[in-house]
Amino acid sequence: MTRSLTVRMAALLSSLLLAGCAGMVADPGPDDVAFVVLGEDGAATARLITTAPTCPPLVVDNRAMPMRVRVPRSSIPARPGQPHTPPSSAMLTCEAPIAAGSVIASVAGIALPVPQAAPRRIVVIGDTGCRLKGSAAQDCNDPARFPFAQVAARAAEFKPDLVIHVGDYHYREDPCPAGQAGCAGSPYGYGYDAWAADFFTPARKLFAAAPWVLARGNHENCSRAGQGWWRWLDPRPFEAGRDCDRPADDARGEHSDPYAVPLGGGAQLIVFDTANTNYKGLPKSDPRRAAYADSYRKIDALAGRARYNIGVDHHPLFAFGANRDARTGEITLFGGDRGLLDAFGDVDPGYLPPSISMLLSGHVHLWEQTSFASAHPTQFVAGFSGTAEDIVPLPAAPPAGVGPAPGAIVEHMSSWIDGFGFMTLERTGPDAWLAKVWDLDGRERNSCKVEGKKSRCAVAQVR
Repeated sequence: MTRSLTVRMAALLSSLLLAGCAGMVADPGPDDVAFVVLGEDGAATARLITTAPTCPPLVVDNRAMPMRVRVPRSSIPARPGQPHTPPSSAMLTCEAPIAAGSVIASVAGIALPVPQAAPRRIVVIGDTGCRLKGSAAQDCNDPARFPFAQVAARAAEFKPDLVIHVGDYHYREDPCPAGQAGCAGSPYGYGYDAWAADFFTPARKLFAAAPWVLARGNHENCSRAGQGWWRWLDPRPFEAGRDCDRPADDARGEHSDPYAVPLGGGAQLIVFDTANTNYKGLPKSDPRRAAYADSYRKIDALAGRARYNIGVDHHPLFAFGANRDARTGEITLFGGDRGLLDAFGDVDPGYLPPSISMLLSGHVHLWEQTSFASAHPTQFVAGFSGTAEDIVPLPAAPPAGVGPAPGAIVEHMSSWIDGFGFMTLERTGPDAWLAKVWDLDGRERNSCKVEGKKSRCAVAQVR
């Protein structure tokens, strides 16, 4: 037997032994969850959140490799000044990279999706948790009124190559009001129990379908669920002191730099953190204004690396929401996030680099599309995947002279109000996409063609 053959046989035997050892790992616990998150330059990381005492191996292409501890087994500590919340499950968070080109992966008996170099089928969801805040109490126990599990299952049937979540995962902040059967017994607060009920458990089928790109929402800022964001969802390495545990460290915990995820064929996503903006605006003296201006410059630098760029954030810049006067019934429109417009506008009167052609956002609890006669990117809002919906209708077209941002001239507009679902993007050309909107029964409710910065939908107002 030649030496090279002996080495190959030894390597094969070692691989089989490692895989066999990995196969002896106990079945996942009922609270365990595993998924794949994409970060800077599309780097894929397998995450496991588990009640186990140690991290099991990650098995990729029948080779076992150790997972590192991201956060030791612990409960989310209470932040000073937060209302008392009940004790939460202590969880261990593990992670390990998945190399590009991998074919199969699993951890603790849970199959994991592997990243695709050029994803062509994308699911977009957002604002997925069940609202429990003060007197606003959604019926979290009713799948018809909190349908995120059904949304995730239907979206998984689309067989996506990638899932994009545009932010706001956690909504169960306060206890269910006494006497309200629709949410009775729901976990609440900022620990894993509430996170699992809101996000990790209902998302399981979609976790198994494709890797995820995760934008941070305002519900994940430090004063709310930021601790869970840093422990479990942010794609970068975990840093003590940038974990939202101590208000004294919030200057670090409230902000992170944008990053790019390649899509192949000269296209990429640019993901940016807008969790701590203020819809009322940011005075020039507010340090957040300078921080977001710095984000703009970094977005601009990233955008220079690709021919076609899709921005991903939580707060829309170029979309409408609507309010109804309780006394008169009059409907008024409001536009994009004022704080971001202030900060980005300090750098560029167009608010985003010209090479960004599409913006995917959430925050407003509806589905919406806008396209512009001006040079602004087409905007999609996908904040309709679980949280109690906005019900004030948007017009088929805005009144003359009314835009979502200064200088943004709306050419085409479409919306779906008071309907739960998900959006898909299918790539049809170098600068072209087919966007579709789906309801809880898997029915197509709208379709839009995107070419460059322009989009146009078949239906102006989904009924």
